[in-house]
Amino acid sequence: MCRWLAYQGSPIALDEFIFNTTHSLIDQSMAATMGPHTTNGDGFGMGWYGRGGEPGVYRGVQPAWNDANLRDIAHHMDSSLFLAHVRRSTGTAVQQTNCHPFRHGKWLFVHNGLIYGYADMRRELILHVAPELFPEIHGSADSEVMFYLALSYGLEKDPIAAMEKTVGLIEKIGREHGVEHPMQMTVGIANGETLWAIRYSTQGDSRTLFYNTDVAQLRELYPDHPRLHLIQDDARAICSEPLSDLGGIWNVVPESTAVAVKDGEIEMKPFAPSAP
Repeated sequence: MCRWLAYQGSPIALDEFIFNTTHSLIDQSMAATMGPHTTNGDGFGMGWYGRGGEPGVYRGVQPAWNDANLRDIAHHMDSSLFLAHVRRSTGTAVQQTNCHPFRHGKWLFVHNGLIYGYADMRRELILHVAPELFPEIHGSADSEVMFYLALSYGLEKDPIAAMEKTVGLIEKIGREHGVEHPMQMTVGIANGETLWAIRYSTQGDSRTLFYNTDVAQLRELYPDHPRLHLIQDDARAICSEPLSDLGGIWNVVPESTAVAVKDGEIEMKPFAPSAP
C-alpha cells in the first residue's frame, strides 16, 4: 500500500537513504515487511529542494528497482530536504500523474494508505476543492485529492490544521456513504524549510511510521558504525519502515500523532480531525 521516506538536515546525497541502507526504500519496494503487501511496484517518485524556492520532482510508472535514471539522479543529487515514495495502487490507474510526491508551488506531499469507499465519495470530495485549485488536479488518485483539499483548507498557513479539516471532511462524507472507517494514512508534507508527518486512521490501527534517534546518541551507541559518520548531527529521517536492523535507531511515531521536523529538532502533538 506504498512506502515512503523523508529526510531533513544537512545536505546529503539522496541515494544514501533511497538505495544505500540495509533496508532501503528500494528494498521496501520489492520486499516490504510491515505493510499489508510485500511489493510496491506501481510507480515511484522523489522530490527534493535545491536551487530556488520550488522543489524538483522525478516520477515514473515502472518499478523503482528497475529505473536506472532514478539511481543515477539520486547518486548525484544532494539535498537538505527530500521525500521519496514507492507506490502500490489501491485501485486507481498506474500512470505518472498518480505517482507521488504531488507538488504545488514550494509544497510536496506523499501518502501511504487510502480513503475507503473513495470511488463513491470522489465527486463529492472534489467539489470541496477550491475552484482556483481544481485545474491543477491531473490524476485520479485519492492522495492527490487529499492534497488539494488540504491546500483548500489552508495548508500553506498551517499544514496540521489543514490536514485535520481534510480528514474530518473525509470521515464525515465517508460515514454519510456508510463507510465506518474511511481514513487510513501516513502522510509527509514539506515546504523547503520544515518537514511534517502524520500517522492517523479512523480505526486507530494506522500504517507504520518511524523516526530516527538523535545522531549524536547513536554514535555513542555504535562508535564504530561507518554510516553514522557520514551524516551530520541534525540529520532526521521519517520512514514507513526502519531502514536498518540495528537496535535503538528507529522509534515509532505514536498513533494519531503529527510530527514537525526542523533544524534537527522534532516536535510531536496529537492529531485530531475536525470537520470544516
